[in-house]
Amino acid sequence: MKIIVTGLRGFPNIQGGVETHCEKLYPRLSKLGVNVTVVRRSCFVKENPPLTSYQGVFFKDLPAPKIKGFESAIHTICGVWYAYKQKADIVHIHAIGPSIAIPFAKLLGLKVVVTHHGPDYDRKNWNFFAKFILKTGEFFAAKWADEIIVISTVIDNILKTKYNRNNAILIYNGVDIHQPTQTDQYIKSLGLSHRKYILAVGRITQEKGFDYLIDSYVQSLPHDFKLVLAGGVDHSSSYSSEISERAQKQNVIMPGYVDGEFLRQLYSHARLFVLPSYNEGFPLVLLEAMSYHLPILASDIPANKLLELNPGDYFKTGSALDLSKHIKQKLAQEFTRVDYPLDEYTWQNVSDKVTTIFDKI
Repeated sequence: MKIIVTGLRGFPNIQGGVETHCEKLYPRLSKLGVNVTVVRRSCFVKENPPLTSYQGVFFKDLPAPKIKGFESAIHTICGVWYAYKQKADIVHIHAIGPSIAIPFAKLLGLKVVVTHHGPDYDRKNWNFFAKFILKTGEFFAAKWADEIIVISTVIDNILKTKYNRNNAILIYNGVDIHQPTQTDQYIKSLGLSHRKYILAVGRITQEKGFDYLIDSYVQSLPHDFKLVLAGGVDHSSSYSSEISERAQKQNVIMPGYVDGEFLRQLYSHARLFVLPSYNEGFPLVLLEAMSYHLPILASDIPANKLLELNPGDYFKTGSALDLSKHIKQKLAQEFTRVDYPLDEYTWQNVSDKVTTIFDKI
């Protein structure tokens, strides 16, 4: 069985929830005997020379215009054409923006599976045209995908109510269960100390809410605590520039995109993890923080509340005042390792269910 995967930027070492999802999923499918080729956007590929494979997954790097609103759609159309030329059994498209290419795939006679990672058109950073592309892609996915996977009940309900698509397959994201590390050279290089900082992880984009997180930090944190925003920027914007300037003024640490052992150290030694997002599909970074047994504060959006944390772990989305109050309450308590129920969220479970879908088609 030959599967061509498109819609994502690529992996390894490329930031993004969809990218992490794919990096965890497809090597496992490869071990199950599935022939997987991931079409990557060459502008995001960092290896020199570029990898041709990774943990049993093959790569095909194709150029993409690094133009906001066009990049994913045009690249996915190229990926669909590549899938046709390779005589793929199935093309697996990730996210609703890239799903704009579904009519082209069906015209070529390809079987299409879509994973809907969230209603991206709700994000604040998209203009009218970009939102139109995203909503159209969602429509095409709902109406014409042979199978559609959703990563949360929130997304499933969108498909049912908006498009009367009642047969979407719910498969939650997975998470690796991590053992915290005692190694701390990296956090020391950032001027951090064990349990003396709050951690937030994500791309520096408007929907992540880092602006009001900085405001709450200024209002609430003792002088010996620091705030770390670990994440990179895909496209420079006025928002990312503003966050960088404000972080510098308020002594907030921004190490950029962090992965691997460095990210492990940041999670292992943090005092508190905060996710202030306005919009999520199903938050992988929240699952990661839970796997490190960290105390958590998350915005009260529906996707975050699916994880059913304690009521005191949620704050009012967009409110620096409410977040500040919750931070003070958390820091007033003695640090305690928290054991979260994560048995349902395993990548092995995800890979087994996706393989079943492929076999069915």
